Amino acid sequence: MDVTGIAHLATAMAETSTNQAISIAVLKKAINISAEGALALIQAIPDNTSAQNLPSHLGQNINTTA
Repeated sequence: MDVTGIAHLATAMAETSTNQAISIAVLKKAINISAEGALALIQAIPDNTSAQNLPSHLGQNINTTA
């Protein structure tokens, strides 16, 4: 193996390592953005204070017709 082949291999390995690091960074950023979106959706759920005005028997039966 000559010097050119070794240099090419070292360059290819460094490039692969860099590409993997970039991919991991992008994945982490996407996960963080997704988590922030999920948290925003959870916080947007209204409080259940209006359910106190509903009758106690509501939701106990399922009405079906055939």
